[in-house]
Amino acid sequence: MTRFLTAAVAATLLAAPALADITVKDAYVRSSTPTSVTGAAFMTLMNDGPEDDRLLAASSDVAERVELHTHTQDANGVMRMSEIEGGIAVPAGGKHQLARGGDHVMFMGLTGPLEQDSEIAVILTFEKAGEMQVMIPVDHDRKPDHGAMSHGD
Repeated sequence: MTRFLTAAVAATLLAAPALADITVKDAYVRSSTPTSVTGAAFMTLMNDGPEDDRLLAASSDVAERVELHTHTQDANGVMRMSEIEGGIAVPAGGKHQLARGGDHVMFMGLTGPLEQDSEIAVILTFEKAGEMQVMIPVDHDRKPDHGAMSHGD
């Protein structure tokens, strides 16, 4: 009986979620025009847990594809957008800002318009914290310089 209880306790501990405490702050989503086929979400990811974590993926039914993207400058000074390989690090006790001109969640092949003041459901998948569904408001009126070129802390 003792062996059974020890095994049950061990299984419970192994199945317990990792020590990551992720919260999402100041999230919003927008598209460039009402008829655009792409959109992007911006937010601050806060990790109040004792372990580093990593945003690995995002998904939503508002688009055919959802990817983690960033902007980089090439040798000619031209800004290019590309998918982030390996996810986005969110350090223990720290944060990472997804902002215009930097890292963001990219929606490609929108299934409909992103209407002002509506909300969309997005599932963020973290390496340790697992899946988290967030409701993100559509805000086309957010100032263009909101968090511009901030690539995290």
